[in-house]
Amino acid sequence: MEKQSIILISCDHFDKDICASIVEDLAHEFHYPVIFKDYDFDISDFYHPGRRQYDANSILKVVSQMSYPGSFKKIGLFRVDLFIPILTYIFGQAILNGDSGVVSHYRLRNELYGLAQSKEILNERLKKVIIHETGHMFGLIHCQNPVCVMRSSTYVEDIDQKSQNLCSKCRAELGIS
Repeated sequence: MEKQSIILISCDHFDKDICASIVEDLAHEFHYPVIFKDYDFDISDFYHPGRRQYDANSILKVVSQMSYPGSFKKIGLFRVDLFIPILTYIFGQAILNGDSGVVSHYRLRNELYGLAQSKEILNERLKKVIIHETGHMFGLIHCQNPVCVMRSSTYVEDIDQKSQNLCSKCRAELGIS
């Protein structure tokens, strides 16, 4: 029997090289095959003009209804500014112990903070957020280890300070080594 897969769903155009790197790192971290899919997703209905952002809860609901044969976890990748009602913005969100998540690279970009554009930094941040949200889908909650990818991140600086890997405690909770 073929092992079920984690599906990364590109709901915007994402560079194939970065996607290949994310697929590899995600598969390495969780020991599941990862498949990258493109999807034509119209998010205009989720735009909140008063906030000039997109409602992550509503987008997550649509992603959770997508079906891919052989998949048991799926993450929608976006380029827009996401929010949930209780927070000003989010980098990503996932259903704890669920099958779905969403991630946006919008607030991961250096130029948003007055810094020089860096594809390398953007890609590293994106990987960390995707791995973090996937951890939530596998049931992991925020970790207190300062370098664990499951540590909470309020600001991009928090993302930069942690590794892209699960700590030994989080790995043990998932039963992986």
